[in-house]
Amino acid sequence: MSDEILSLSSGFPDGDEAQWRAQVEKALKGGKPEKLNSKTYDGLTVKALYREDDWAASSDSAGLPGQFPYVRGTSASTDAYLPWDIRQIISHPSVEQANTDLIYDLEHGVSSIELRIDAEGQRGVCVRTTQDLAKLLDGVRLDLAPIGLDTTGASAASGIEAAALFIAYLEDQKYDSSTLKLSFNVDPIGTLTRTGALSDSIENTLSETSEFTKSVASQFPQSTSLRIDARSIHEAGGSEAQEIAYLAACASAYMRTLVDAVITPDEAASSFLFTLSVGPEYILEIAKIRAARRVWATVAKAFGASDNACTMTLQVVSSRRMLTARDPWVNMLRATASCFAGGVGGADIVTVRPFTDALGLPSKLARRIARNTQIIAQEESNLGKVVDPAGGAWSVAKLADELAETAWSLFQEIEAKDGLLSSLQEGHFQAKVLETRAERLRHVAHRKVQVTGVSDFPLLDETPAEVVKPDLTAILASATPPTGTKPISRALTDLVAASKNGATIEDLSIESEGELIDPLWPVRLAKPFERLRKFADAYAEKKGGRPKIFLAAIGKLADHTARVGFATNFFAAGGIEAVPVTGGAEALGKAFEASGCEIACICGSDTDYGALASDVARQLGAAGVTRLYLAGRPLDDYEASWREAGIDEFIHVGVNVVAVLELAHSELGLTL
Repeated sequence: MSDEILSLSSGFPDGDEAQWRAQVEKALKGGKPEKLNSKTYDGLTVKALYREDDWAASSDSAGLPGQFPYVRGTSASTDAYLPWDIRQIISHPSVEQANTDLIYDLEHGVSSIELRIDAEGQRGVCVRTTQDLAKLLDGVRLDLAPIGLDTTGASAASGIEAAALFIAYLEDQKYDSSTLKLSFNVDPIGTLTRTGALSDSIENTLSETSEFTKSVASQFPQSTSLRIDARSIHEAGGSEAQEIAYLAACASAYMRTLVDAVITPDEAASSFLFTLSVGPEYILEIAKIRAARRVWATVAKAFGASDNACTMTLQVVSSRRMLTARDPWVNMLRATASCFAGGVGGADIVTVRPFTDALGLPSKLARRIARNTQIIAQEESNLGKVVDPAGGAWSVAKLADELAETAWSLFQEIEAKDGLLSSLQEGHFQAKVLETRAERLRHVAHRKVQVTGVSDFPLLDETPAEVVKPDLTAILASATPPTGTKPISRALTDLVAASKNGATIEDLSIESEGELIDPLWPVRLAKPFERLRKFADAYAEKKGGRPKIFLAAIGKLADHTARVGFATNFFAAGGIEAVPVTGGAEALGKAFEASGCEIACICGSDTDYGALASDVARQLGAAGVTRLYLAGRPLDDYEASWREAGIDEFIHVGVNVVAVLELAHSELGLTL
């Protein structure tokens, strides 16, 4: 092979920005390139074109990969074999089936496992005793396959109970704890944020947490004990800066607790596993990851941690709020984009949710796609072969700087209110997140934020995806009941001892005067449209056919095609099937009467509307239409006459689609 460098662009004249701007303005019909800029929910501008001067300001402070403040990653090298840890969630309520899933995933490319534990089996594996853990982990080499715990199902527990059960199991199995790389993921502040409740006071819980961290640090030196988890902010609809600010504030709250318990700043910082949700907008998400590392390094340094301890061990999990229950196959693309962001952003651990996550427990296919998305990214796309592949990208560097600055300001606001716990107890932080959530949902309703396959390009005859439907009643019937064996105290050694004596996870839990706040409930962006589709499906099942809308197409085919397509997709987003018919006013009136439809929409060009819309509206009115739409904006010269002729509503880009569809449902007699 020749080493000669081929100059592939040598035959083309050099271009400049002026030429680029001229071409863009031509494409935008006179509009400026700045028209293509967009805003994030933090008010930051995402430019259509970034220049070198955008990068210059941030390049000096970013450092190099592996150097403080670790904006460009925590290491100066990469593992060519496993650039990041591929972590899969195991959540089937049956211990036996969960073990089968776990072994299969490990044998087919997954490098670590996150066990979602729920003693009630509602949201995770029904693990209650060390015997259950023995069945669940049968055949697993924990010295080769790291395990992380997730007790999201046990909403009132701090996570220490599951950790104690796990430690008791490890001691029974005679593991060398000094070599294990585990993630115990105790996170009472995260539990409080997500569920609004703790079974004990926050003061007692944090005291237990510090003692737990001390024990884990001595017994499991290569493991992390606490999770700093900002997923609840993302999944509740929050912004990128709000996620980072929460991450910093939560870490600060734990740091204060641990330092007060005479744990050194370096030891405290090394006990954390940070976790972020990552969505499909990969440029913004890569910038978020980089900004999070900068902010945490600054916080850790302020607590007195050494430079080496200011690194961030980061797990990213693909966003759930982006997933759809309708046309779930599109979720594979969303998951791929979020996986790309995590890998290129330098995450240590990446978890991709199955594409059917919004529907239920994943099938074998869904789990396979989730893990293979990462394997292909690593082995075929080679995303991990380069250290900091986003380095030098002006857009990423600029956005990361701006996000870090915005998040730092929010973090300072939280600290000014006596820290995160005080802000949560008074509801200040939740109010900010809910304000962003409301704006985000308004944008979804107006289709400013598009959800492909649901709000845009919906597929009424979609192919359903398989999910697993376990017999939870039978699983719970065979589960170990509480024994009533209580630990002597809440010390970790006593919790572990009780676990070895047969205590269940419920026995280890306590009931006392707990902590209550307003929680941050998760949201899926597609839910408002999916709700409408659900009512339309129920109607179709009851009536033997889908609810329909008559599309009165006027004028030439070339003149009405665009608006017929717009109206078809518009109403399909609510589960309403379009029946397009072309003709003159009288013919359309007769066709409507014969169609059996109740509502109709006129589609055509503005010119044809001026000449024909009123006549068509009168004919449809005489034929019995109950609600009449026109596809397009109302024209000032004609709106009054059109409304007088019977046009009730205008559908166009920018309207509240959910509100329009709800009214259409009401008109058709669909239950809301």
